[in-house]
Amino acid sequence: MTERLADVSARIEGVRQLGAVVNAMKGIAAARARTARAQVDAVDSYAATISTAMARILVPHEAGHPAPRSRATGGGRTGLLLFLAEQGFAGAFSERVLDSVGNELETADLLLVGTRGLSIAAARGLEADWSAAMPSHSPGIPKLADGITRAIYHALDEDRFDRLDVVHASWSSGRPQIARRTLFPVDLSDARTATGEPPITQLPPETLLASLGADYVHALVCKAALHAFAAENEARMKAMAAAGTQIASELEVFEATLRRVRQEAITAEIIELGTGAASANVER
Repeated sequence: MTERLADVSARIEGVRQLGAVVNAMKGIAAARARTARAQVDAVDSYAATISTAMARILVPHEAGHPAPRSRATGGGRTGLLLFLAEQGFAGAFSERVLDSVGNELETADLLLVGTRGLSIAAARGLEADWSAAMPSHSPGIPKLADGITRAIYHALDEDRFDRLDVVHASWSSGRPQIARRTLFPVDLSDARTATGEPPITQLPPETLLASLGADYVHALVCKAALHAFAAENEARMKAMAAAGTQIASELEVFEATLRRVRQEAITAEIIELGTGAASANVER
């Protein structure tokens, strides 16, 4: 009985330690998601400013009426930049992104971000043409975007695709959503309406557009990465909350078992003492 009591106590202590780890992971994920969400607004503003400037340069004779470029469609090979999970304990985070693309995975050039997601993609028989790890903290995302942008332009120089779409998860109203948009050719359909006179420039429009276009793609990559970073941590936070609920339930069961085992031990000792006292009286 004593051994059983020790076993149950050890199990309770183990479950409590696991609960402490789960709570710590939940807190870290919440802090990282909150930081990334705050940074998305700044990147959105930066990207919108660049897109508006590009739209005004494209139509210098129609100030205040930017002409957006249409989304590329039709022939040519498509490239896909997918943001998957970097770590585990995030539920079906990577699977949702991969499933949203469907059959395109078999024919597209794949640029994959996320160590954990890369292994999931490999298990599906998918081979990345380029891959990278997601940084553990959001301040490392601009450096990641530098590497992604270089990989994109290197692939374009090699004519590996004519169009590149970015696919990533985002978190809205407590639920994961999958977002997809075109990175190349540059799509200015969401440019803000420009007002005032056309800008005065000293560079040829083609040169200026090429430079702004590279900055715009970089900003969009940063935006997608931040959304994916926040969404992964939101998914991990939700998974840890579910794990915490399960741990609390198991802890209640073990504590009830401990009380029952203790009561059984006490009852057994009382019976043993009572039997011993009765035997002693008989002997007298």
